[in-house]
Amino acid sequence: MSFSENVRSAFRRGETDAVVRMSGAEVERAQAAGDPAGEVEARYSLARVALRGGDLRGGEARAREALDVALRSRNRSLEERPRHVLAAVARMSGDLSRARVLYQDSIALNEALDQPRMVVSETHNLALCELGLGNLDVAKRLMAESRERVFRNGWADFVPYVCVAGAALASAEGDHARAARLSGVAEAAFAALGQIPDPDDAADLTAVRTAGVKALGVNAFALERARGKHLDARTALDEEHP
Repeated sequence: MSFSENVRSAFRRGETDAVVRMSGAEVERAQAAGDPAGEVEARYSLARVALRGGDLRGGEARAREALDVALRSRNRSLEERPRHVLAAVARMSGDLSRARVLYQDSIALNEALDQPRMVVSETHNLALCELGLGNLDVAKRLMAESRERVFRNGWADFVPYVCVAGAALASAEGDHARAARLSGVAEAAFAALGQIPDPDDAADLTAVRTAGVKALGVNAFALERARGKHLDARTALDEEHP
């Protein structure tokens, strides 16, 4: 496996120490070899680790370092991951208007690069921004678009994220039992892949849980969440969004 494959797999499994160790070594190797792609990937990985630890300022700094390397290389494809992190920083810090613009720009870049999977990923993130801004109709449309493309293309690694989106939407609509079920579906989908959520999606699940526990009580929320863990993801999403 390449460095990129190894470090991304380690991150998804939650192996933070390994990601930091691998990325630090890769920065040194890439700089010595004049390999901007390797350096961007390593600095991007360090930015993600910072976000997972709640260090938004550090995540932004590492992402800007990666973006600087990408811009100097004049290879637009290398800009994609750093720009994704910068949008995530804006969303996680609560600056949803800025995050919306950054995700729209990221979608345009990925369309230009002919990267449909990343278009779907950023559409998912844009939908959650719109949801946070109170634009429920726009969020619903974007979520439905992402969900349809994920299942049509068989992109199993995106399934947990469309479940997170479904849970967040249900929570915003005040249907906390449905939100609890879909959070359980999402958690089971992550577990089936041997992964944990990305930092921004983890924050969304936490927000769903906080609102749900407040509305339903600890026991009722836990019961619905447990039910969700035994549901098929596509069936659950189709039932919740006819």
